[in-house]
Amino acid sequence: MATTEHSSHGPLAGVRVVELAGIGPGPFAAMLLADLGADVVRVDRPGGAGLGIDPAYDLTNRNKRSVLVDLKAEDGAAKVLDLAERADILIEGYRPGVAERLGVGPDAALARNPRLVYGRMTGWGQDGPLAERAGHDIAYIALTGTLSVIGKPGEPPTVPANLVGDYAGGSLYLVVGVLAALQHARTPGGRGQVVDAAIVDGAAHLATMIHGMLAAGGWQDRRGSNLLDGGCPFYGAYETADGQYMAVGPLEQRFYDEFGTLLGIGDGAPDRGDIARWEELRTVVADRFRTRTRAEWTEVFEGSDACVAPVLSLREAPHHPHIAARATFVEHDGLTQPAPAPRFSATPVSVRGGPAQPGADDEAVAADWGVPGLKRARKEGAD
Repeated sequence: MATTEHSSHGPLAGVRVVELAGIGPGPFAAMLLADLGADVVRVDRPGGAGLGIDPAYDLTNRNKRSVLVDLKAEDGAAKVLDLAERADILIEGYRPGVAERLGVGPDAALARNPRLVYGRMTGWGQDGPLAERAGHDIAYIALTGTLSVIGKPGEPPTVPANLVGDYAGGSLYLVVGVLAALQHARTPGGRGQVVDAAIVDGAAHLATMIHGMLAAGGWQDRRGSNLLDGGCPFYGAYETADGQYMAVGPLEQRFYDEFGTLLGIGDGAPDRGDIARWEELRTVVADRFRTRTRAEWTEVFEGSDACVAPVLSLREAPHHPHIAARATFVEHDGLTQPAPAPRFSATPVSVRGGPAQPGADDEAVAADWGVPGLKRARKEGAD
């Protein structure tokens, strides 16, 4: 496992980002921008963000700097707008209308900086019947139909942590949106704009291929009945003799042939093309996997094109030879964490600093960004 280098290089070096502190997809999006080299200043509020996570372990705040601003104070909005005036991108994750009530909404920010990209991260979006309602990842992906395709038939849908909604449908779409808007703002005649990134929109968009297959009759609108949702016996996970699991995915015939040979199910196994015999085939495959441990099956399939891999835990994953060789995980200040992604040949990225501590960078940001009010606030708070 690799260690990190303290470097400011990255394809977004020179880009300034203001992040209004929140939880979930907004901080992750800002972390991704910071990983790519942007100077991200997180505006934390007194008392923290609300979930009680120890800031020292909140890895989504790595590579950032933090200033402490009370937006409800008389001069709070002015300090944020001073930062926005000097920024390229601003990210906020409040419910619709909250930023406006605090005095830091898009109209106020764009009036100070017409080329600012104002990124808004919500679950339901800025408008629509549910826009004002509270929610979390599971509700967003539920209404888009995305949750319905995950899990076994006849059982409740499987909750995919908060990866599909918050981070895939939310954070990543926000990042794509603000970078596209930044490109526009920097073209001749370009201007800033508001990016409305809603998790419901992104989560629905992620399922575009499946909707196409559904329309073409190649996908059944029920869980666990299709090629990629666990319905197929050669695309899923199987338990081994030691209670661990192997992931199986030889979709193409040539890979499946190699899989069958190495698994030892022979020519007598049910025809994989006969959907009516899929459950019979699943039983044959499952019975074989239970005859050996995960380590033994890993050795059997090592170096093959059978598309089989051991299912590793979060703590095991960094030590897999391939993952370790690519330094997919890094260690910084004693914390093992996923390395920045993707990778760049000319502008490499790295973990340059640990999680930003609330208010730790008031003076540095005040000097670097030319916002002296932040420095005065730090001194007053220390008296």
